[in-house]
Amino acid sequence: MAIAQVIRQTFEQGNGILRLIPNFVPRRFNVAGQRLRLHPDDYYALGTNRGSIKERWFSSVIKCMNGPLAAEDEGLSYVLPSSGRFEDKFTLKAAQEGLEAELVGQQLMDNYGGWPMYSKFFDFNEPLFLHLHLDDESAARVGRIGKPECYYFPPQMNNHMGTFPATYFGFDSTVTREQIRERLVDYEKRDTRITELCKAYRIELGTGWYTPPGVLHAPGSVLTYEPQWNSDVNSVYENITANEIYSRDFLVENCPEDKKQDVDYVMSLMDWQKNFDPNYKQTYFRPPIECTDGGEWHSEKWIVYGNKYVSGKELTVYPQQQVTIKDTAAYGCIMIQGHGRFGAYQAESATMLRFGQCSSDEYFVSEAAARKGVTIENHSLFEPVVILKHFGPNNTDAP
Repeated sequence: MAIAQVIRQTFEQGNGILRLIPNFVPRRFNVAGQRLRLHPDDYYALGTNRGSIKERWFSSVIKCMNGPLAAEDEGLSYVLPSSGRFEDKFTLKAAQEGLEAELVGQQLMDNYGGWPMYSKFFDFNEPLFLHLHLDDESAARVGRIGKPECYYFPPQMNNHMGTFPATYFGFDSTVTREQIRERLVDYEKRDTRITELCKAYRIELGTGWYTPPGVLHAPGSVLTYEPQWNSDVNSVYENITANEIYSRDFLVENCPEDKKQDVDYVMSLMDWQKNFDPNYKQTYFRPPIECTDGGEWHSEKWIVYGNKYVSGKELTVYPQQQVTIKDTAAYGCIMIQGHGRFGAYQAESATMLRFGQCSSDEYFVSEAAARKGVTIENHSLFEPVVILKHFGPNNTDAP
């Protein structure tokens, strides 16, 4: 059967909902937190030279910038076809190209040419290096687009908090430009300890943050749900983190060739106003906001909001309940607790997956299906179903 027919048949039999295959991504740096519900034997499934698996990507139509050893399709989400035959799988990107507005809606096709965001779990046992993501103007100079991102810390995925459960954002108000510049000049000379200049905030499970482009941040050692724009561009300002050394390439890999030795250009990637915002937490901290009180049946909270790029919800369906939930836009989602049904599919949160195994916990919901409403059943006597949902910029209900 031709791929177009497989896509059409899968889309129609799922009533506009696609079931996605787990999409695990290794990283060369840091240490795996082992909270991804992956079998302990499989964290090096792609080989020790690739590093351990530390991320799971959701609803992704972009490839991962992950070095020369990365597979051609690394980072792309795959759809399990209605036949159930793994060998007939196809990418979400292919589904988008075949279905276009039927899948993501006309507004996203007109404005972005398709699905403009993805989400992930990142799972590091050590704190991550201090870095920023480029804005659109800076990213365009190297042929890419900027990257805003959001964080939410799900309690269900954090059975431990790693070695450093606090995140650095921006700089203390007393820090000078000269102090920052000095640390960057010494990038290859010594441990610059640049986070000595920063502000740290202890991570609170069940809450989150919005991180705009240009803001220096060093995420803490907590598994994080991270809806973000379709981009993977950064500049790493910290040369040694948790005794791990980062080469200068990490600092300048997204600079034009004639700017790679220019420290002042690297510093220009920063958004100075946001990095020194005296009310940073008040501006960018995101406690959950209840958006639906379904009484004894369900509840729903906004967990990602307050920006023009992406939004997200946490849906809880109580034991033995059935609800139909409507949304205004297409979305991807991941079930992190419980079991039952999600639309036409039997659904269950993962407890321990083998690398390459299919699952019943991740879905992509077309705009028409979202507007019509997805029926969700909780088949447990005692445990809630909990689903995290990530939207693009066209969810008109987002605060």
